[in-house]
Amino acid sequence: MIQPGVQLPDFPWNRLAPFGDQARAHPDGIVDLSVGTPVDPTPELIRDALAAASDAPGYPQTYGTPELRVAVADWFARRRGVPDLDPDGVLPTIGSKELVAWLPTLLGLNPGDIVVHPTVAYPTYDVGARLARATPLPADGTVQVGPRAGRVRLVWLNSPGNPTGQVLGVEHLRKVVEWARAIGAVVASDECYAELGWDGSRIPSVLDPEVCGGSHEGLLAVYSLSKQSNLAGYRAAFLAGDPGLVRRLLEVRKHAGMIVPWPVQEALRVALGDDAHVAQQRSRYGHRRELVVAALLRAGFRIDHSQAGLYLWATRHEPCWQTVAALAKVGVLVAPGDFYGVAGAEHVRVALTATDERIDRLSTRLAELAG
Repeated sequence: MIQPGVQLPDFPWNRLAPFGDQARAHPDGIVDLSVGTPVDPTPELIRDALAAASDAPGYPQTYGTPELRVAVADWFARRRGVPDLDPDGVLPTIGSKELVAWLPTLLGLNPGDIVVHPTVAYPTYDVGARLARATPLPADGTVQVGPRAGRVRLVWLNSPGNPTGQVLGVEHLRKVVEWARAIGAVVASDECYAELGWDGSRIPSVLDPEVCGGSHEGLLAVYSLSKQSNLAGYRAAFLAGDPGLVRRLLEVRKHAGMIVPWPVQEALRVALGDDAHVAQQRSRYGHRRELVVAALLRAGFRIDHSQAGLYLWATRHEPCWQTVAALAKVGVLVAPGDFYGVAGAEHVRVALTATDERIDRLSTRLAELAG
């Protein structure tokens, strides 16, 4: 039961259901580019690791095995430009969404405390603040926070962003970290799409020495293998950063039983050690992205940001639900931009997570739209 005084928004995807029904009624079936659920197989080496660890009669460690925490630190050094991550500052989580939703509560935020998050953002940042009875504040810069800065306890960053695919550079991240430290706020950076960059530009982590000055104090990076390794069904994720913050979170999670199953921990450890399957999956998404971009541009859409991640942030310069309705008529389902804030009211989020066979249908469908 939600504690008294907590006002949660309606679950947004329920509003999209009628358009999904309409798209599925298309004679050739639906091209579903809405939710972003992986459709490709989980790599065999990861499934083998899960099976090998399936004899697990005892309780797993909430903290994660030492081997897993070292694997996360090694991955940050190899793939994210973070050479000095302390394995004691690593904690596996049951997917990343639960961590996003519960982090303000786990940090002990109270009514009157403020959680800053991007103006166009994954809705769970807002929900997490509300669950803690704190105040969510959409803001993309410190000027938008203004005199309320003294009440800010948590700042969410999301780069590459969902839904926009925008990448924040080193200078921007550094300024946020310096500002948050000056006011005593924690910075949590959701970096789940960092392995899926498309324009060759650097995608820095908040834990990068150039961002944080070599200290992870007050900083947490959140990461999930759902997309890069097709592990959404495993709920395999982790956070990393300030060991002191991680120990605080660990103590609460131990009491609450928020534990990643040991076979999943082993699968996560193995997945982090293998870059080949990630490169293969990125290649699949890159090919699909080229086809979807071309089809959208031919149909008169403009694509904004979208430098990384699994989504294209597209607009026809009309209310987003009008675009959703037009696409549903030709059997294509996308997510309306206002799911992610009022600033997305004229955009739609177009996912790349459909099979090659379905993606190949998109150009024909959008030609119907133009007609």
